[in-house]
Amino acid sequence: MPFSKSKTPPPPTVFVVDDEVLLLELAQTILAPLGCKVQTYTDPELALKEFPAAAPAVVLTDYAMGRMSGMDLIRECRKLNPQQKTILISGTVDGEVFAGAPVKPDLFVAKPYDVNKLVDMVRAMIKQG
Repeated sequence: MPFSKSKTPPPPTVFVVDDEVLLLELAQTILAPLGCKVQTYTDPELALKEFPAAAPAVVLTDYAMGRMSGMDLIRECRKLNPQQKTILISGTVDGEVFAGAPVKPDLFVAKPYDVNKLVDMVRAMIKQG
């Protein structure tokens, strides 16, 4: 009887998209202990390009980012994966920004955010996935 190696599934991937490098570094630091692969992007268009191959468990995105907003990114990700888990983060708008939108984030977090609450939200979304 041959010895079979049990393959461990790869860790879940979390995309973090924000035009502020400092906030990407913070997200990397606080989310890495969850055992997930954290991929950070300052360019939402690059994140969207890499989205299909990476199949992230969760997409965390800032709202205001230049050419493509966080809401645009969420909408485009949901076109590719309608069940995509998303968290919209903003220091410039509140939840009213997506009140009438056909595609909404799963959660909204205002900046500055509580690090522990954000970690708990991401952990819960990964478990749901």
